[in-house]
Amino acid sequence: MDDPTTLSTPLPRAAPASVVPLRVASVPAGHVYVRHCADEQQADGVVRLADPRPNGAPSTSQRWWPPVMLDPGWVHAHHQDFDVFHLHFGFDAQSPQELSSLVAALRRYGKPFVQTVHDLRNPHQPDPRPHAAALDVLIPAADHLITLTPGAAREILRRWNRTATVLPHPHVVDLPRLSRPRPGRTAFRVGVHAKSLRPNMSLLPVVRTLAGTTAELPDAELHVNIHHEVGDPQAHAYAPNVLSELRSLADSGALRLHEHDYFDDDRLWDYLTGLDLSVLPYTFGTHSGWLEACHDLGTAVAAPSCGFYAEQRPCLSYGHTEQDGLDEASLASAVREAYRTRPHWRASAAERTAERARVAAAHRAVYRGLLA
Repeated sequence: MDDPTTLSTPLPRAAPASVVPLRVASVPAGHVYVRHCADEQQADGVVRLADPRPNGAPSTSQRWWPPVMLDPGWVHAHHQDFDVFHLHFGFDAQSPQELSSLVAALRRYGKPFVQTVHDLRNPHQPDPRPHAAALDVLIPAADHLITLTPGAAREILRRWNRTATVLPHPHVVDLPRLSRPRPGRTAFRVGVHAKSLRPNMSLLPVVRTLAGTTAELPDAELHVNIHHEVGDPQAHAYAPNVLSELRSLADSGALRLHEHDYFDDDRLWDYLTGLDLSVLPYTFGTHSGWLEACHDLGTAVAAPSCGFYAEQRPCLSYGHTEQDGLDEASLASAVREAYRTRPHWRASAAERTAERARVAAAHRAVYRGLLA
């Protein structure tokens, strides 16, 4: 079987849209990755169905709901409304049996099944077995596989003997924001966003190392952001010991702590643009939309050695895995390197526009090939 890394060579050029639109049931359709797989400059002949609203879900709900399209009943009821089924995210709550039923429903109606393998290890699940069991159903059943990095493609080949097309992650930040100049400042600002303490984060060891390292660098400062729900006893993310240590470090002057609710996009982009270095405190995972957003905005990233983050975009790396824990020396070295060189890795709007057009063309070619 071909080495999957060869599939990351130049993507097809954008082509004129077909007269007959190609209808894709994309799961989900509203995610920024999926939306940016469409060509913004011209109609690309692909129409992605809107995400159906789950029963009981209010229109303003921010809560995650299992996608309706994953229900075989939806496929039975709507098989005449789409030509290709493309799965990205959202199958966390589905059992292998339920996913097998979904595949069977697609087979019954002759619908090609495409899967983009974003996560070989689910960052929201501490136990890797449920996600692995799901992939054991989906990857062998898919008519075409896509992933984001050559390393992930090699792992797919090793584990399932399947070849995956490698396509880059499209931009995350909207194009008008990509051209906005970065603010000028003299301080060197390192940031860690703890969010709501996802299971793949090992926050405190990273923060302790960063606090000690930035203290040694003139005009360097450490900012740690965390969501309010980490301090809410009623919330799933409640972690009083973590919050207590962060507050103690802040009181001592070792870092600046920001407790807040979820950022909307504008506030998130402002936050990232205000950093010189964003440190990802992950111990497992595969790819990162956060890293892509930093690349859009010109913020350097220090990514852990787990997963394939370092293959997505230029970044600094440090040792951090679930098995081996944190390599403090490599993290400190990455921070010092960023402080010394001030790397300026940033996508231009023109580059991201052209890349997005090629990604859209590649998706269209996959869909057309399966239907030919």
